[in-house]
Parts: sequence; C-alpha cells; structure tokens
Amino acid sequence: MSIFEAIILGLVQGLTEFLPISSSGHLRVVSAFFGWPDPGAAFTAVSQLGTELAVLIYFRERVWAILSTWFRSLVNRDLRGDINARMGWYVILGSVPIVVLGLLLEEQIDSVFRDLRLIALNLIVFGVILGVVDRYTRKYRSLEDLNVPRGLTFGLFQALALIPGVSRSGGTLTGGMLLNFQRKDAAEYAFLLALPAVFGAGLYKLTDIGSAEYAGWGATILGTVIAGVVGFVVIAWLMRFISTHSFMPFVYYRIALGILVLALVSWDVIDPQGGAGAQPAESEIVSEERGPQEEDQEPGSASDPSPEPSAAPSGPSEAPSGGPSDEAVPTVDPVTGWEIDPEVGLPRNPDTGLYYDPDLGMDVDYDFSTGMATNPITGETYDPTPAG
Repeated sequence: MSIFEAIILGLVQGLTEFLPISSSGHLRVVSAFFGWPDPGAAFTAVSQLGTELAVLIYFRERVWAILSTWFRSLVNRDLRGDINARMGWYVILGSVPIVVLGLLLEEQIDSVFRDLRLIALNLIVFGVILGVVDRYTRKYRSLEDLNVPRGLTFGLFQALALIPGVSRSGGTLTGGMLLNFQRKDAAEYAFLLALPAVFGAGLYKLTDIGSAEYAGWGATILGTVIAGVVGFVVIAWLMRFISTHSFMPFVYYRIALGILVLALVSWDVIDPQGGAGAQPAESEIVSEERGPQEEDQEPGSASDPSPEPSAAPSGPSEAPSGGPSDEAVPTVDPVTGWEIDPEVGLPRNPDTGLYYDPDLGMDVDYDFSTGMATNPITGETYDPTPAG
C-alpha cells in the first residue's frame, strides 16, 4: 500500500467510522473506485484503533467515571446501583455478541462478506431500516433507563457491523431507537459499547499486518493516526448534529451510494470481488517474473543436470520429457485466453492480477504460503493445481 492510499483510506476511516454509513464498507468501495486492492480486514480493524482513541479522548470524563466507579463497586456494595457502575457491566455484556460472532465468522468476514454487491445491498436495506426506525419510534429514554436486556439488545445490533455495509454506529443506533432511546443517548452508549470490541479486534488483527495483508506497517500506522485525528472532529460534530436533526440525510446517502455501486458492478466498471482478501504484492511480482523465466528456461532447466542431455542427445528423447508437463499444465486457459501460472495451476487476469477458477466461474484468493486457494462463496480452501 502506498502512502497516498494510506492517507486517503485513513481520511475515509475517520470520516465514516462514527457516521451511520459503514466505515468498512466505504474502505472497500473507495478502494474499488480507485482500482486499488482491498486494504484487507486487518487494515480496517487496526485503523479503527485510531478512531476509538478519539472516543476515549472525547468521552474521557465519562469513561473515567465508568471505570473508577465500576472497579470500586466490586468491593463497595453501595456503588453498585450507580449508573456508571452499571454502565460498566452493560458495556461488558453488550460486547459479548460481537466477540463471539466475530471469532466464529472470522473467515467469512475476511472474504465473502467483502463482496461489493453484498455491501451495496446492506447500505440500502439497513439505510431504509434506519430511516423507518428514526422516523416512527418514540424517543424518550435516557442512559439511566439502561438495564441488562436492553444492554444485550444494543450488543446484538452492534454485532451486525461484522458485515461491511451495515455500519457499527448505524446498527447500534437503530437498536437503541427501537428501544425508544433518544438519539444522543443511544449514540453515546453505542460509542462506549464499541470500545472493547474495536480495541480487541484491532489488537487481534495486529499480527496480520505486514504478512499476507496488502497494507504494511508504515501505511497502517499512518492511516490509523489520520483516522484518529479526523474521527475526533467528526464525533464532536455528530453529537451536536443529532441533538437537533434526524438521521435522514445519512439514509439518503446510503441508498444513493448503494445504488451507484450496484450500477457500476452491473456495468462491469468495478469488479465486485476485485482485490478481495489478502493481496501479497511480493508474491504477485514473483509469480509474474517466474512465468516468463520458466518459459525461457524450460528446455535448459529440464536438462539442467549436464550429464542427462549429453547422455540423450537425440531430439525425440527431449520431446516426451517436455510434452506431458505441457499437457498437464497448459500455458493458456482455453476459456479466458489468460496465461496459466504453472505454480498455481490457475489462469491469472493480466488486468487485475487475480486468479480465476474456470470450474467455479469466479476469482479466488490464493495463499502462496500454503499453496491453497479459497472459494469466496463457501470460504473453503482447496488445492487448485490439476491432479496428476
């Protein structure tokens, strides 16, 4: 990932994290618009550490009151009825659904859920739901009215954010307004509720940065810092905005963006799975270089041990040795006309750099460290090299 990409994606993350329009969905869409590879689930998770630091700074007095009162309530029974002590338990309880589902659906989150068609549909469908709920629900409850069932319900709606295009804040705010909470109170609890989940996911995904992920450490750190600075400005603005305005402007934006993405996909302007998954740039370069070299070296490299060619100087003996391998792994796929990578066993799109499985009829992810491809629909891994 270049510095320019990191700056743009950091700005996108900071601008969209707290608005109910899906930051993870925007990272995918913006990357597709620019023709960049998917920045990856790890970059998305780690860059959110910056925006959650903005939450800590903006709500620092509230966070300190919750932490200090909650810890003291563990030994002081008189404090257990305090809203700050109770809020500590509600945040813990509300974080359980997204943690459990995040671990269970990790593979799908990294692959299938990042399809642009699914993201576009989520932008539209959950945008409409947000608009209907915002318009027709009564909003009279405050954070003092939180209890265990309501805190868990908030958490279940937050878990919807595991699917890009839903929006963490949008999903949680929708759940809060369904429970008749005021917009500002629902937003405050939504942002506090996100702290454990986002910090946990970001720290968990740190180990993926710099390995098979497209974004390296330098780009990720830069994007995270930019996201944090921009996010602080956005959260301060949003808390004032929703005190006197509805969420309808965001609803209209979500629907318009979702329709635009679906149109561009249907017109083949952008690939719905383009860049999905890890894109190891180094491996792609190696595979690109390896193909032509092997074509040039095939006659010589097949007879690299010098005694064998001298022992069999006749032409007919060399033809059988090269013939079977050419038939087993043809150099050009007859369906797409693309050159087949002899190491991977799949044709490679020269425009996007993605591997295509003719049997599945779609692009697939390929892991050079394991030699396995991943079906983007089922999430199953398999060996793509032809048998025999």
